[in-house]
Amino acid sequence: MIQHRPSPRQRDLRGARRKGPRSGLLLASVAAAALLSPSLALAQDDDLAARVARLEALVLDQQKRIEAQDALLAQRAAGVAAPADVAESGIDPRWRFQSDASRPFANGEMAALRAGQATGQAGAPPQTAPAPAGAPPVEPPLLQARREQLAAIPEGIAVLTRPGKLTLDISTEYTRSSANRLVFRGIEIVPGVQIGVIEANEADRDTGVATIAAKYGLTSRMEVELRAPYVWRNDTITTVQQRDEAVTRTIDLSGDGIGDVEGAIRYQINGGERGRPIFIGGLRVKSNTGEGPFDIPRDEFGVASRLATGSGFWGVETSLSFLYPSDPAVIFGSLSYFAHLPKDINKTEGEVLIGEVDPGDAIGMSIGFGFSLNPKFSFSLGYKHSYIRPTTSELNDLTEKSDDLQVGALQFGMSYLLTDRFSLNGNFEFGVTEDAPDMRFVLRLPIIF
Repeated sequence: MIQHRPSPRQRDLRGARRKGPRSGLLLASVAAAALLSPSLALAQDDDLAARVARLEALVLDQQKRIEAQDALLAQRAAGVAAPADVAESGIDPRWRFQSDASRPFANGEMAALRAGQATGQAGAPPQTAPAPAGAPPVEPPLLQARREQLAAIPEGIAVLTRPGKLTLDISTEYTRSSANRLVFRGIEIVPGVQIGVIEANEADRDTGVATIAAKYGLTSRMEVELRAPYVWRNDTITTVQQRDEAVTRTIDLSGDGIGDVEGAIRYQINGGERGRPIFIGGLRVKSNTGEGPFDIPRDEFGVASRLATGSGFWGVETSLSFLYPSDPAVIFGSLSYFAHLPKDINKTEGEVLIGEVDPGDAIGMSIGFGFSLNPKFSFSLGYKHSYIRPTTSELNDLTEKSDDLQVGALQFGMSYLLTDRFSLNGNFEFGVTEDAPDMRFVLRLPIIF
């Protein structure tokens, strides 16, 4: 009997049938994978090459952005500002001052940063146009400071006017002063028993001033100013004397006219590099255009017929102020010395011959800060103090000296930005010493041309 033995291939096929459909699917999958493996390997190679190309492009783009940022920082450190910072900042250049790169982002830079974050890339800084060959050297430009931080700072300390620009400052102010004094002229035998005259004085003084000031920027570091005030005054003095009976006397005086015209020049000393304060030096000259106390007529008792509108003396003031940006505030302060020039009056009032009069010089200082609540409204708080030296007068060839004065006041300022050219500023001063006025209020409207 002849037995037929199956071949190896037939044995494999019979084994596959016995193992069932799972073994058949496994064999089919292995065969398909063997056929598709070259195509999958080729696709993976293409995908890896594309990813490497994209990564290389991203690295190059980031390198370019880093180089641009390094160039911008180097320019700021060297004192050269990018035009995009000035053009896109949206801030009036009138309120600029020198500093280093430690300032908040300008509006254009912030928009670029936000755009870069939206695309998942670092924000590109504004590009700087290269200076043309043969161009004159550029002055160190003034860094943009936020106007809302500086608008409420008291006048005379704020930053300089932009070169070639004119600022017309219209202001009005009101000052209120009152004083009460009790004087006893006589002798006191025992406590409570007095022989003599008791005199009580009450003085109420109201002063209003309307001023037109013009400021012009000569360079990025220098400005000039001219101020012309018109003064109105009214004093009411009530005197009560107690002798055998009470005697009351009231004097009501007033006066108005042009005040003392002033001229000033201010110069920015440094640029505030490396986070240092910005210093501004000033020189102010006060004329005697107003009617002085020795220019008005008096009666036979020496009582003036009206009030003076000026000091009657020339004066010169030197000052040094500083601004120190410290986000979100700007710290400010000043130190000044005002010197009156002596004058020979050579005039007889009643029985008194008035010779040379030297009004007391004044040493002043102030300190405070400005803070912005939003892009339009800001306020400032500060304190100022003046020490006024005694006035020396020659009366009938005898030298008389008055008392020195200590004048201190708390300052509070507010500012609201109406438009890019107009703003409304209000400043209050409240006296805290005996010699200081009770209250002073200044309302200003700066207009930029």
